[in-house]
Amino acid sequence: MARRGCRAWLERLVILIVYMDLTFNFTSAQLRYSIPEELTEGAVVGNIAKDLGLDLSALDARGFRIVSGSTEPLFQLNNNGILRVNRKIDREEVCERISTCIINIKTVVENPLEVHYVAIEVLDVNDHSPTFSENETYLEISESALPGARFQLQGARDPDSDMYSIQMYKLSQNDHFRLEVKDRGEDGKIPLLYLHKPLDKETARSHRLQLTAVDGGKPARSGTIDIIINVLDVNDNMPVFTKDSYVAVLNENSPIGTTIMQVNATDSDDGLNGEVVYSFGNNVNNKLRKLFEVDANTGEIIVKGLIDFEAKDKYEIDIKASDKGPVPLATEKSVMITIVDLNDNAPEIEVTSFSSAIPEDSKPGTTVALISVNDNDSGVNGKVICYIIEDVPFTLTPSLQDNMYSIVTKSLLDREHQSKYDVTIVAKDAGEPSLSSHKTISVVVSDVNDNSPEFSMNPYTFYVIENNVAGAFLFSVSAYDCDEGNNALISFNIVRNGDEHKTFTSFLNINSEKGDIMALKSFDFETLKTFQFQVVATDSGSPSLSSNVTVSVFILDQNDNAPVILYPVSSNGSAEGVEEIPRNVNAGHLVTKVRAYDADIGYNGWLLFSLQQVTDHSLFGLDRYTGQIRTLRSFTETDEAEHKLVILVKDNGNVSLSATATVIVKVVEPKEAFAASDVKSATKVDEEDNVTFYLMITLGSVSVLFLISIIVLIAMQCSKSTDYTSKYLQDTNYDGTLCHSIQYRSGDKRYMLVGPRMSIGSTIVPGSHANTLVLPDRRHTSGEVRKITFFKVALV
Repeated sequence: MARRGCRAWLERLVILIVYMDLTFNFTSAQLRYSIPEELTEGAVVGNIAKDLGLDLSALDARGFRIVSGSTEPLFQLNNNGILRVNRKIDREEVCERISTCIINIKTVVENPLEVHYVAIEVLDVNDHSPTFSENETYLEISESALPGARFQLQGARDPDSDMYSIQMYKLSQNDHFRLEVKDRGEDGKIPLLYLHKPLDKETARSHRLQLTAVDGGKPARSGTIDIIINVLDVNDNMPVFTKDSYVAVLNENSPIGTTIMQVNATDSDDGLNGEVVYSFGNNVNNKLRKLFEVDANTGEIIVKGLIDFEAKDKYEIDIKASDKGPVPLATEKSVMITIVDLNDNAPEIEVTSFSSAIPEDSKPGTTVALISVNDNDSGVNGKVICYIIEDVPFTLTPSLQDNMYSIVTKSLLDREHQSKYDVTIVAKDAGEPSLSSHKTISVVVSDVNDNSPEFSMNPYTFYVIENNVAGAFLFSVSAYDCDEGNNALISFNIVRNGDEHKTFTSFLNINSEKGDIMALKSFDFETLKTFQFQVVATDSGSPSLSSNVTVSVFILDQNDNAPVILYPVSSNGSAEGVEEIPRNVNAGHLVTKVRAYDADIGYNGWLLFSLQQVTDHSLFGLDRYTGQIRTLRSFTETDEAEHKLVILVKDNGNVSLSATATVIVKVVEPKEAFAASDVKSATKVDEEDNVTFYLMITLGSVSVLFLISIIVLIAMQCSKSTDYTSKYLQDTNYDGTLCHSIQYRSGDKRYMLVGPRMSIGSTIVPGSHANTLVLPDRRHTSGEVRKITFFKVALV
């Protein structure tokens, strides 16, 4: 019934005491819970997250956990912040011989980093009964023993704490003996058998007593041992120690076999009754017997096991001196051995919390890791100094808790300069000689999108031959980014803002991944000579960074335009004309001039004239460069009155193109020629009046453009850093073609630019590196300007 009541009391007992101490520099809190021992696995200790005021929904993301050592943890923390018992806790196993059993655990929650210390007091439960090592023990007492003699009995053991440990001993009712109890403090209560009335072997050869040990539980638990006392004949002198007390000092880690001290006792009896042997007292436990031994003959106390100051700093050992009489007499004496601490423990470094990667834009003072340092030595030997040995952008700062340090950044980081650091922490104690230990952690600097893409060239210049295949690859741009991952993943796009850019970029397409640029249509040099557009390279970071580059494209001419006959042209548009000349003209008379135009430039636009068909080769001649048709001789009466001339006009391309013009020359009498001339002159006067008006306007416009061109040219030459000493030598070339060349010198070399013939008002395009002219196009509306590109030819 009593046990059922105890179990019910255990189930109802959960005491929560919460102490919270918040700081703002490094968040730390202390919680204290009390639980009874022997709770079943999974029993709730307390809700740490709730008591700390943490956001329950963010616990999993913040990595709320217990920082435990290598042994199996006694407690576990679930995702809701509830602390539970991980395995059954036996207070006597965890906190042996300790009055207050407190288990300290550390919990860590990150983002921001917080360390909380939780103390759990394990309350003792009276779950052990006092036990004796044997069920019965034997004592031999001489009948000569005087009243007042005391005999030490073997004490009972109860692992429970002071409250539930052995509180009293009871002796069964008898006439000769009484019970005394000696309190040994940490070692508990020792029962002594007090002789109250002398023994008489003739009356009773033995006595049987029962000793009961009772603990402090409610209800109390107890254990018993039977004491059988045999009455012996007289050996009336007990050994006596020569000193009242024995004290010794022993260094920890002393070698096995080291003699600590020697005890000595004498016995006044003679013979075997006076010979003394030494042994441990009855209450020396097995742990002490493993650490020490006593020489039975000499009384020397010798080191038998490893002595560790950190395990225990002092020992009290009972040494028993006994004679060898038939009824041995014995006496006991306590020996105090104090252990001296040596610096035999190197500091231990434990990484409590560690951020394996830290962004490169972290500000100085950002916490990378938390470490705790522990040295099991005491005093000066346990004082520890920590520092970082490498020249790294990290430093150690002490925490509010003793022996806790934070590894923080001390300067700005740059992943592109160094992406990983091996940080070595050294912990060194103040002992003599000092001991040290070190621990290396690797800190990875994670990338932040802080670098814009950079093009391999800036600006780009490409040359494309006209009549390219629509949709085919033209050229490519490339860029690189010093960042990594998505921050270095670059996509390319063409800038299409603005009306002027839209015109050019509407027929361009770019591969966003490779930067390959394709034209959606074929280029025509005669329509478009050059254009510019911009390409922007954007990385995939968040936020993304970008840079742009200007791409200049120059269209190269192909011989894709046949010559166009400008004169003669008939009313129906065909290249045919009729010319009338008097019969009396002399040799060399200009009959007419065939005019032609080729939209190509350079040799592709350089035209040559030849007679393909003529009725009389001796009568007419053709200048192959000017297209002038002249008489080679005077007409005779026998010459025909009408002659047909077919003129072939062809360019100088690799595959030349050509056109033909037909001129019908009618030979008339002088009077008819003059009459026809008067009619033509009258008509021509009216036309020339109108032409003169438009010519004046055109000439004025060209003059203004010419002045502007000269001013721009002077400004460009003044702004250029390149030292050109070239002198332009104009070559009028041939009067009949629309072809022109310019020669100039640069240093020791001579160059020739070949292109269409320049007219008044032609200007050099700014930024064209002196190889592009602006030419008014007379085939289009007034004010429209064509850009003509010159090809530079080195002359030997």
